[in-house]
Amino acid sequence: MNTSRRMLLGAALGGAASAAVGLPAAQPARAASWQLKWSPSASDGLGAFETIEDDRADSHPGGRPHIHTTGNNWRFNMHMADRDTSTDRQRHEVTGLRTSSSSYLKWTSGQTWRITYSMYIPSSLKATTSFTHIMQMKQPGTGSSPIVVQSLRRVNGVQTIELKLFESDTLVGRTDLEPLHDKWTDVDFQITVGNGSAGSVRWILKSGGSTVIDKSRTGVDTFLADRVRPKWGIYRSLGDTSGSLQDCHLLLTGLRGYQLV
Repeated sequence: MNTSRRMLLGAALGGAASAAVGLPAAQPARAASWQLKWSPSASDGLGAFETIEDDRADSHPGGRPHIHTTGNNWRFNMHMADRDTSTDRQRHEVTGLRTSSSSYLKWTSGQTWRITYSMYIPSSLKATTSFTHIMQMKQPGTGSSPIVVQSLRRVNGVQTIELKLFESDTLVGRTDLEPLHDKWTDVDFQITVGNGSAGSVRWILKSGGSTVIDKSRTGVDTFLADRVRPKWGIYRSLGDTSGSLQDCHLLLTGLRGYQLV
């Protein structure tokens, strides 16, 4: 390269470097974090939820309200007389995360959500040989199967609490229920909504500040159609063969909903 060309190239490079001086440095991408989206209080009553399913079959008017607030808690009462629209089962549940009288959160494909709360399971609410669900993730509407269920299931005679992916019957985790009876248990549930193998779940239970179980599954299907909506309450079959069904209740408190953004 001759001297004049070298000088021209040096001048060009020097000018470009000078032009870059004073430009802000590239910022690293912000790490995703949990953003609080839902923090109802029992003082909100049942307005905290998108829909209420309190004796929708009108089977036991004398027991109403089966779902109500007491102090800082939401309470779900179940009586042996109660029946759902399918009379082989019982159901008192709430659905969704309402943020105002006219709006609620929608969990859609590709999003990651987290629910935390505390639950009180009395010894009268027992695990059964048939299904007893106390939390579900579902597509809104009738006729669709659950996506994820948190259930009280009797396994080889032992009372357990478990989390399963319903359609594939995939067990995420299971632990003994009896040590959790008659005390508050903290729940931390996380879900990435995804079709096919794009979904994931994590399930953590804590009691007295100690972790009871912390299990997760990745590469799983957590989406049917439209959106995913949580449900809480008591939904159980009358087909139990262990004699575990009786009048009972469930308490929930400290409900919080977060989105990973």
